[in-house]
Amino acid sequence: MPHSTILIATIAVSLGLALIFGLIAQRLKLPVLVGYLIAGMIIGPFTPGFVADIELSNQLAEIGVILLMFGVGLHFSLNDLLAVRRIALPGAIAQIVVATAMGTAVAVTWGWSIGAGIVFGLALSVASTVVLLRALEQRGLLKSINGRIAVGWLIVEDLVVVLVLVLLPPFSAGFAGGTEEVSSMQLLISLVITLAKVSVFIAFMLIVGKRLFPWLLWHVASAKSKELFTLCVIAVAVGIAYGAAVLFDVSFALGAFFSGMVMRESSLSHRAAQESLPLRDAFSVLFFVSVGMLFDPNILIEEPLHVLIVVAIIIFGKSLVAFILVLAFRYPLNTALTVSVSLSQIGELSFILASLGLSLGLLPLEGYSLVLAGAFISITLNPLVFRSSEPIQNWIRARSRLARKLERSIDPLAELPTAVASDYVTNHVVIVGYGSVGKRIGEILAQKDIHFVVADHNREVVEQLRKQGIHAVAGDASDPAVLIQAHISRASILIVTACDALRIRQMAETTQILNPQVEVLASTYDVEDAVRLQRENVGTVFLADQELANNISQRVLQKLESQDEDHKN
Repeated sequence: MPHSTILIATIAVSLGLALIFGLIAQRLKLPVLVGYLIAGMIIGPFTPGFVADIELSNQLAEIGVILLMFGVGLHFSLNDLLAVRRIALPGAIAQIVVATAMGTAVAVTWGWSIGAGIVFGLALSVASTVVLLRALEQRGLLKSINGRIAVGWLIVEDLVVVLVLVLLPPFSAGFAGGTEEVSSMQLLISLVITLAKVSVFIAFMLIVGKRLFPWLLWHVASAKSKELFTLCVIAVAVGIAYGAAVLFDVSFALGAFFSGMVMRESSLSHRAAQESLPLRDAFSVLFFVSVGMLFDPNILIEEPLHVLIVVAIIIFGKSLVAFILVLAFRYPLNTALTVSVSLSQIGELSFILASLGLSLGLLPLEGYSLVLAGAFISITLNPLVFRSSEPIQNWIRARSRLARKLERSIDPLAELPTAVASDYVTNHVVIVGYGSVGKRIGEILAQKDIHFVVADHNREVVEQLRKQGIHAVAGDASDPAVLIQAHISRASILIVTACDALRIRQMAETTQILNPQVEVLASTYDVEDAVRLQRENVGTVFLADQELANNISQRVLQKLESQDEDHKN
């Protein structure tokens, strides 16, 4: 093949096979990521037939890494993290530490170095952003408190990975365990220089980039050219990543992450995310294909026990740690299971860490293959793990007094203060969920001096409400104990916001038993949920999009009628 066509052939074959196997994975109800990895395996050097140019593939993969981390930065929300910081921050860090310790211990027993074990353990400890967000979105959990905790947990993991990408190179000489000893002073000097360069880069981005790049985006947008706008977004992402690597000696990934963060400051950040998405998706596909190319499937035959141990750490080990931590923070069993199954896989962040460890000579090729095998298997099994969470929850609740005790432990936030007057919790309104919709309803009720009690998953929300003098209880309202604490037996109206159909039905059934006179009003974002709930007569159901359309239409009709009357007069 002529050298001039190698790049074209690599891209054509990679994208073509990724499309075919991505479609097959989709038909089998598996994440398309599985199809991309298989496509890479087929054109990799470990399988017969066409072998793509690995060096070119790696460079294309670097662009994929840049655009992936740019997307992470573009969607990074400090407010989302702060909303669940008390559980997500310590929980994610503790889970990463424990999972890394498990991976390191296993690697050392296999005869690897401590450095290899740490990189290996870190790669097994962080979940895939792509897989987690898509799984939550498909199940309508992204906007729920469970989804927000899982996303906040993931944001902390992303930040830890960014920090590791910065610190690993200066530490690599000491970790590698080579013949050339590295003194503590040399290591300290290397670390100080690296942190100084990173600090200068971050300061530049926060002081200059935060003002310059949103201004540039706005200026290009004023040209009213979609092509120029998309080009500007991609040029900023790739340009900052490359400039950061050349001028400040930081990784492409860190530069791309911060370019996304400063771009988020622009009022056009949503448009930037939307219009750059096709290109980001395309190069992300090439990234996953290139990862698959380096996977040696022989590891499944030669080291099946090692593969099983890796999968066990990912699916059971770190998930069990997350499960215990969430329960320890007195969140309900439902939240603990949702967060733990969300994190029971690894993906692109693990690939980036493993690739860096391999390039620095820390991680052996076997370790890289084991990480890829663990990712491949855990991503494939993730939908099944998600579907099993509800039966597992029912089984635990039915058979484990410990789980029920943990879920409804002696907790001041799980019950209303005894000082609440009886007239306040008589003929009152119970609001389940205090997100944007619930908060607005509460504000309107407060203005009309109508008494209400809030029931919310998020303990931090409940703590804040109590500081404001608003009566609230923490917990999953599908559990009868929570509604009992909200005095549903004496309420007049139950308002349920942004919950899935199953939980709304459970709340309605509990309410029907405790107080059949209560009127149930429920809102949902899902059309199928709305139809199902209306068919089951759980109460009055409001579909968010439909209500918005009705309100706008009503406003338009009122305006037109007013104009007609003015015209007649």
